[in-house]
Amino acid sequence: MTTDNGDRSSPLPDLAASLAGLLADEGRVRAFAAVALGADSAARVAETAGLSPRETAAALRRLREGGVLTSGGDGSLTVAHDRLRRAARTDRPAAGAADGTGADLVVRTFVRDGRLIRLPARWTRKKVVLRHIAERTFTPGVEYPERTVDEKLRAWCEDGDVDHVTLRRHLVDLDHLRRGAGVYWRPSPSPSQDTRTA
Repeated sequence: MTTDNGDRSSPLPDLAASLAGLLADEGRVRAFAAVALGADSAARVAETAGLSPRETAAALRRLREGGVLTSGGDGSLTVAHDRLRRAARTDRPAAGAADGTGADLVVRTFVRDGRLIRLPARWTRKKVVLRHIAERTFTPGVEYPERTVDEKLRAWCEDGDVDHVTLRRHLVDLDHLRRGAGVYWRPSPSPSQDTRTA
């Protein structure tokens, strides 16, 4: 694939995936912000971002290699807006996507370090997050007393906006958990393998 200035580079989805790594360094963030705010030369970037010339050169080199900055014909620095927009469109999951990269993105947005930050407002995304929690928490066919279910779900809800009772109700409503005779269980992937009824 070719960048806006004709250089060879990685495919656009790779750019979108690598943005977090590119912007994980404070110096690169400050250099990128300086260019975004109008600094069009290394000297102006260094001045605006408060970086040394060496730090500036290293940051700008990585940002160019990463495809988020380009140099015009006169050598002036600019943000590669068109390329970033194309990468965002290419990497965006289809509406209602519930598996693959789309599901991973939804889960990363609402679950951090094994904790549910909040449930998505959109129902399609909410189903993705709830399925993720069920799959990571409960083994299909194993019976759990309510107290154990609550303990496991409390761990997901710690410091979040959702309580474990709400989470349990959603899991039951979506058939990620079934209940009967005082126990809960996660249905087996194949309905024929689970002969109990809720």
